[in-house]
Amino acid sequence: QVQLVESGGGLVQAGGSLRLSCAASGRTFSNLGMGWFRQAPGKEREFVAGISRGGSSTDYAESVKGRFTIPRDNAKNLVYLQMTSLKPEDTAVYYCAARGFGVVVTTQARSYDYWGQGTQVTVAS
Repeated sequence: QVQLVESGGGLVQAGGSLRLSCAASGRTFSNLGMGWFRQAPGKEREFVAGISRGGSSTDYAESVKGRFTIPRDNAKNLVYLQMTSLKPEDTAVYYCAARGFGVVVTTQARSYDYWGQGTQVTVAS
């Protein structure tokens, strides 16, 4: 089992920045592929960013490319979502996710085995 705990959400003005953190425990973190997803009210959960277990591969949704990054610190069992140039349409609950097969990055939610409880990000216009 893997436990994931997100933090860092909150209210920010459009154009601002925010960093989400996800702390993982329960399995060797450096074996896990990690991802961030988000879900806005009335919408389906969507992929935001993903990173391979070693950090050499990343992938981003088109809507966040150039604005978000997903660094990880395997020594601290942490993965981050660094968000800049935030827009009101980025408002959502953001979820951290982990998958056991972490060699490649996947954008499919069904491929992730473990999920955090989510953290709210609200971007005011």
